[in-house]
Amino acid sequence: MSAPLIHRAVPLLRLCLRHHRPAAPLFTLPFFSSKESSRSDETVSHADKNATVLSSKDPANHSRWDDPDFQKWKKREEDILRDIEPITSLTKEILHSDRYMDGERLTAEDEKAVVEKLLIYHPHSEDKIGCGLDCIMVDRHPQFQNSRCLFVVRTDGGWIDFSYQKCLRAYVRVKYPSHADRFIREHFKRSS
Repeated sequence: MSAPLIHRAVPLLRLCLRHHRPAAPLFTLPFFSSKESSRSDETVSHADKNATVLSSKDPANHSRWDDPDFQKWKKREEDILRDIEPITSLTKEILHSDRYMDGERLTAEDEKAVVEKLLIYHPHSEDKIGCGLDCIMVDRHPQFQNSRCLFVVRTDGGWIDFSYQKCLRAYVRVKYPSHADRFIREHFKRSS
């Protein structure tokens, strides 16, 4: 169904691109034009100034990678991603593969990983566990039938869903407090 839509949109996209050509290139590289480096700022037009914004005249002002704070952030971001990747992958595999059927409880190994690396970080984990944890189960969300989620099955037979993303956000806030807000803003769909 989407293929015909794409095919119909391509001619429209071509038409838009044909009639909307930029007057000047978005950036120029100094080794392509020796004329760029010899011009003074007074004789350069406004359009030409915009075209040379990313030239190498002053790379420290235009490159985020030269900024030590940005480098520090990217390093920390990489550390956080490496830290949460195993449990994120496991959770996605549990929820989105045919490894578990709806209503099936997790294996002891998977349950241990989910409890130790996710559930204990949930902002309301004590309320979720309630009178005691019997097992972790995968099933359809009661309100959103197209979504599978993890459920805490209590010792009294009751069960309640919990968001693994809320658990991951809380984990990042606890372990990486100075970088948590930025990481959550850039890597999670919605914040909570």
